Amino acid sequence: MAKFHSLTVSDVHKETDDSVAVTFAVPDSLKDDYQFTQGQHLTLKTIINGEECRRSYSICAGADEGVLRVAIKAIPEGVFSGYANNNLAVGTAIDVMTPMGHFFTELNPDSTKTYVGFAAGSGITPLLSIIKTTLAREPKSRFHLFYGNKSVSSIMFREELEDIKNRYMTRFSVTHILSREYQETELFFGRIDGEKAKKLLSALCPLDTVDDVFLCGPQNMIEDVVKTFEADGFSKDHLHYELFYTDAAPAVQRIVKVESVKNASRVSIILNGVQTEFDLPFNTDTILDAAQKQGADVPFACKSGVCCTCRAKVKEGKVDMAVNYALEPHEVDEGFVLTCQTRPLTDRVVIDYDQA
Repeated sequence: MAKFHSLTVSDVHKETDDSVAVTFAVPDSLKDDYQFTQGQHLTLKTIINGEECRRSYSICAGADEGVLRVAIKAIPEGVFSGYANNNLAVGTAIDVMTPMGHFFTELNPDSTKTYVGFAAGSGITPLLSIIKTTLAREPKSRFHLFYGNKSVSSIMFREELEDIKNRYMTRFSVTHILSREYQETELFFGRIDGEKAKKLLSALCPLDTVDDVFLCGPQNMIEDVVKTFEADGFSKDHLHYELFYTDAAPAVQRIVKVESVKNASRVSIILNGVQTEFDLPFNTDTILDAAQKQGADVPFACKSGVCCTCRAKVKEGKVDMAVNYALEPHEVDEGFVLTCQTRPLTDRVVIDYDQA
């Protein structure tokens, strides 16, 4: 089960005018707790203006680099992102949850694969970790990155991407697509959508030669590229995506038909081996919100179905999940839900956070 620990900021590096890379010092006693898989994220927690604030940010370090680092891009009126860009400094202590997330594939040093990544803006963060780890651990595999930004000055990790390209000259390529600076080739100007992604691959890396595709960026980009690639016959099991998360959004409320004549469901949550039960009236709170009202310290961050921090498994009963931007289809089939978006449908529901 993921837990928070207080970590000290050991380095803050300005990436662009509106983004920083933040490195945390991990004491020897917590090294094992903060071992991560490429593509995972950290949930940060602190008090801002007298209120607890949590946000999830992807790890941008390679899994073999021996550092714990995230990148945070400031957004308009972003409470946490603004705080991080303006206030985090070396020596600052902040609560950091142990790594979570499933935005990755298993790596094998004997594999000879072709990977493709599409990122926009701060969506480069998990892909950077995936790229560095994949190239280091699969010496016969290749990785092609297509990275969209407004302008050259807004490209996060531009120098680091060039360094990776120089280190793996025959196995890594990066193509920049800019939406506000015209380039000589029309293909590299504009925003990444399904049609542009298809044209980019046709010119540089045909889709039928690709083993896995990773996408991270805004929802419309991801949905359009996924739809286009699936229409062209690319297996959805090899399309991996993650929306980058900005600031909190409320859980979606919708009225659903329950499978009960009662007024409430008896909900049981299992957390750190402890079982807590409570009655939850149908079509009211999400399971996460109701559990918090009972005093349970359930894991969460975005509460908008994006970050996957509140992932848990349904052990008994039926539920409705209003929004899901984080779980893969096979995870849903296995009974996993995002509890920030989930409400009960049956008389009894058992949710296990310890199997997440």
